[in-house]
Amino acid sequence: MSDFIFKEFETSSASFWKQKIQFDLKGADYNETLLTKTNEGITIKPFYHSDGFEKLIIPLPTKDFKICQKILISSEAKANTIATNVIKRGANSLKFIAKQPFNIKAVFENLLGKQIDFHLQLDFLSEEFITELSGFLKKETVFYNIDIIGNLAKTGNWYSSLNEDFKILEQLLLKNKSQFIIAVNVDLYQNSGANAVQQVTYALAHVNEYLTKFGGEIAEKIQFNFSIGYNYFFEISKIRAFRYLYNLILKEYNTSCTAQIYAEPSNRNKTLYDYNVNMLRTTTESMSAILGGANTISNLSYDVLFNEANEFGERISRNQLLILKEESYFKNAQHIATDTYYIEAITKQIAEKALELFKEIEKGGGFLQQLKEGTIQRKIKENAEKEQSQFNNGELILLGTNKYPNEADKMKQKLQGNLGTKRNPKKTLIIPIIPKRLSEKLEQIRLTNEA
Repeated sequence: MSDFIFKEFETSSASFWKQKIQFDLKGADYNETLLTKTNEGITIKPFYHSDGFEKLIIPLPTKDFKICQKILISSEAKANTIATNVIKRGANSLKFIAKQPFNIKAVFENLLGKQIDFHLQLDFLSEEFITELSGFLKKETVFYNIDIIGNLAKTGNWYSSLNEDFKILEQLLLKNKSQFIIAVNVDLYQNSGANAVQQVTYALAHVNEYLTKFGGEIAEKIQFNFSIGYNYFFEISKIRAFRYLYNLILKEYNTSCTAQIYAEPSNRNKTLYDYNVNMLRTTTESMSAILGGANTISNLSYDVLFNEANEFGERISRNQLLILKEESYFKNAQHIATDTYYIEAITKQIAEKALELFKEIEKGGGFLQQLKEGTIQRKIKENAEKEQSQFNNGELILLGTNKYPNEADKMKQKLQGNLGTKRNPKKTLIIPIIPKRLSEKLEQIRLTNEA
């Protein structure tokens, strides 16, 4: 039947379609009317055709994505109870967040040997504790997510010092040859306002510092943590472009691998007012992560901005992923974007521009050098300010916030903590990269004006 339907229509070339469009424009300029330039400098055309189709060979995961639940360890017993519960409710991956060393046995009780992936987000660097942890979890799949460069970019300081941090990381790599030790936290750049090309570039330049120091053999011990924004097709293309370029760079180290990517929706476009819209945002962002080929996806709760972590909000966010996976045909969907003309075209443009920018960074001394000079921070700030201006002018729309706001919506009494950007009062070695949401200033004004 499908062959019969296609034979009923005469094929048309790209030039034929363009001529038809130009005729229908009745004298209006094709380029000015129908071509769109993005903040990344990428051109979006009104149509895509097989005549101009160019495909990149992108290494994609062979297994379906895992659903991850994030758990803050404020109490070991409570963290274990939550973990046990969410595994029963559909999660097959856990991310434990800890601000200090914890009782390892108490947290992981009854969780081992169940094919659960464990992710760690430790706000400290302790060789002794991580060695103990890795010994306890030696038979499990664990992502330790140690990113000393990311910590420098985020806080403006090393944990101890450049030499000491790299020495600890080197020892941990030697002791844990088969484990995922290193992370590259690309999410910081997205949440601070970097565009898609910048995110891919900084991910590559960031990881290249580790590859230069420790060699290509560590490529399979690295996890990349991405935040996924609102631009649906660009976010799919962003992950695919990174996968392609990562292997391109690994060729210089005489190795290759399929990058491990952990993804979650961005905080940057989430809003305090009309907060239920956040569920729509995180759903499409999770879809982008799936189609881009993320290995693991963790969702944000719709009330994350004003409420402490709670069972209801986390259940809703987890169920969004379960519905996508089990009821919406997104199971094993990582290959669906392959051969789609538009996504492939955007992927190629992002890859080309990111590779060009990556080369500039390397010529300028590398990622660490440009962080020290403040170049990376300045470039992110420039794009963030451009986006902020677009939001303020109504060009970039967040529904319910700068478009169709519900003036009767009151939020002051619902806030469970401080809202807005957190500043580091400590003296820093470099200018830290600070995440900032687009709607922060507008929300502060509304909160101030609430009766």
